[in-house]
Amino acid sequence: MEQEFKQSIDRALHNANLTGALGKFSEAWRANRAKIYEGIDFEELRGRIAERKAYAADHLQELSDLFQKNAEAHGAKVFRSNDPARVREYILQVARDNNVRTVVKSKSMASEEIHLNSFLEKAGLQVKETDLGEWIIQLAGQTPSHMVMPAIHMTKEEVSDLFSKEVDERLTTDIPRLVKVAREQLRGKFLEADMGISGANIAVAETGSILTVTNEGNARLVTTLPRVHVAIVGIEKLVASFADIAPILKALPRSATAQMLTSYVTIITGQTPNTDGSKKELHIVLMDNKRTEMAADPMFKEALQCIRCASCLNICPIFRLVGGHVFGKVYTGGIGTILTAWHDNLKSSEEIQGLCIQCGACKDVCPSKIDIPGLILEIRRRLVKDQGLPMLHKSIYAVVNNRRLFHTMLRAASVAGKPFSKGSKFIRHLPLFLADLTDGRSLPAIAAKPLRDTIRKIKQPAGLKERAVFYAGCLIDFAYPEMGEALVRILNKGGVEVVFPDDQTCCGAPARYSGAYEVAARNAADNIEALLAERADYVVSACPTCTVALDHEFIATFQSLGQSKNMARARELSAKVIDFSTLVKKLVDEGRLTLKEGESLGKITYHDSCHLKRTMHAEQPPRELLAKAGYELTEMFECDICCGMGGSYSLKLPEVSAPILQRKLKNIKDTGAPVVAMDCPGCVMQIRGGMDQDGAPVQVRHTVELLAERLKD
Repeated sequence: MEQEFKQSIDRALHNANLTGALGKFSEAWRANRAKIYEGIDFEELRGRIAERKAYAADHLQELSDLFQKNAEAHGAKVFRSNDPARVREYILQVARDNNVRTVVKSKSMASEEIHLNSFLEKAGLQVKETDLGEWIIQLAGQTPSHMVMPAIHMTKEEVSDLFSKEVDERLTTDIPRLVKVAREQLRGKFLEADMGISGANIAVAETGSILTVTNEGNARLVTTLPRVHVAIVGIEKLVASFADIAPILKALPRSATAQMLTSYVTIITGQTPNTDGSKKELHIVLMDNKRTEMAADPMFKEALQCIRCASCLNICPIFRLVGGHVFGKVYTGGIGTILTAWHDNLKSSEEIQGLCIQCGACKDVCPSKIDIPGLILEIRRRLVKDQGLPMLHKSIYAVVNNRRLFHTMLRAASVAGKPFSKGSKFIRHLPLFLADLTDGRSLPAIAAKPLRDTIRKIKQPAGLKERAVFYAGCLIDFAYPEMGEALVRILNKGGVEVVFPDDQTCCGAPARYSGAYEVAARNAADNIEALLAERADYVVSACPTCTVALDHEFIATFQSLGQSKNMARARELSAKVIDFSTLVKKLVDEGRLTLKEGESLGKITYHDSCHLKRTMHAEQPPRELLAKAGYELTEMFECDICCGMGGSYSLKLPEVSAPILQRKLKNIKDTGAPVVAMDCPGCVMQIRGGMDQDGAPVQVRHTVELLAERLKD
């Protein structure tokens, strides 16, 4: 990342007003969203939206033609263009043809996309935003930081200062008073304006109608009072039929602001009368700006399903720390990263895509079923394909792809790290430019003997019923071998022999999540050969990141690279892959494994790793097993929000990772539980290291360790 961008991150992280406002809103939105969706089958609803929006994305030209035909039949004038410059010129010409001097606008991200305001102002027009948030940032000389709440980053004190300058009166921070001032200042502008410019939330091809969904009522004034109305509509807003608006209207307010319904839903079909009885001039601009190109891309056409609810921003642990002026351009957050890569260019998304931690929370709440993390990964892949890897990354991956060299260096690190660990299990301080890596979090010392050495000394019973190949992953193998040893004991007790292939190596997740798919494919091929060389009923892992790689991402990586020759073996491996807790739950349910019961072990809380919950949907088995073992589960606040580890993310952006970790530590401590469990060694590394520096008397344990202590003799 460029130094200037890193500095913008730092400024945001140290802006207490920003992080406070975004943090409070995110907490409230999450709780209110859950409540407002009660009784609604969210998966069914978003399935309908995705289906109808996907159909529209596949038929953009056809629907644009039909919309134009029907809108013009009702007296509207429809202008279509792929060029933002031509759109701006068209709107200016409409203004000149109608002797327009003043323009009022309701919220329109499409107008932000083409930088319309500054263009019209340079041409001598007065342009006034009338959405309260948009007016605030116009006064501040800023751009929207959020697609639905453009001024969410500003405090009432900052707004009071802006309004005080505008009305030349010292105002208090009383919110009703500030709203009254806005109303007084803007009401006359509606009456004076010659032209109103709006956006549209939906455009219906069947009827030629446009819909706006608002809370303030300003959009109705903008589209009603001026004698000329221009609506700027991105063609992704098109749907085929009037019936298609129902699921969108059901989801949009719930996902955007956690409301059952907005205050105003306005449907405009053709010209309406002006106050003098004449017909209003209605110009509808159907804007492409590379949307058709996006629709032709088999991966990215999915992004055209977006209904602009911004739920991906509201749930994002990164967005709530840095805001949209850092995490985005015109469009912000995860979806904004994708739109920036298309409406601007791929290079423009290079820095902001690096902010995504790949936790997957946005994918879970998206009412259009857009795989935002997956599309951001594809951006990374294309950036690497276009620009190549940085030299440092090339050097690292060259080592990782050489298994013997990689493992030799890890063994050497065990020795080299001793002066820093000073005989403990932690490295608490690193010198010079590495100091940030231990700021707020201790690192685990590399084990004196890796699991691949110690596992050979475990005497497993003969004649066990089933066989499992154990894929340990780098952390369990070289930092936490005791977790692997515990896994062997548990599975042996359940009648499963455990085999550890020496040729297993890194799962490739660090390379894949950096866009280096060729490196990840090499890791995948090596692991497939190693893991399928042994006859086994299962391939088990106690690391969700690795499990997802074995089960899903090997296949996805080969598909992306067109390496069809590896697909059959990758699918053969996937069919055997199972995560540790799910396998143990199966053994317990079958009566093959018994845990000690009848003893109360006290309170415990549980942290969901992102991959375990959001990709594998396996968050219940560990909870059920811990309860069966005698623990009283106390759920922490935001138990399924990322801990900030994100694999190599915590090394690349430790300044962003650290406050996410601190929030997680507080949520854990607030439960009063002396133990926190989790199923991911990466999360153990992050949270255990944080607790070590925090000094709190909370044990951080992998579920495998806790269950091994509760095996019935």
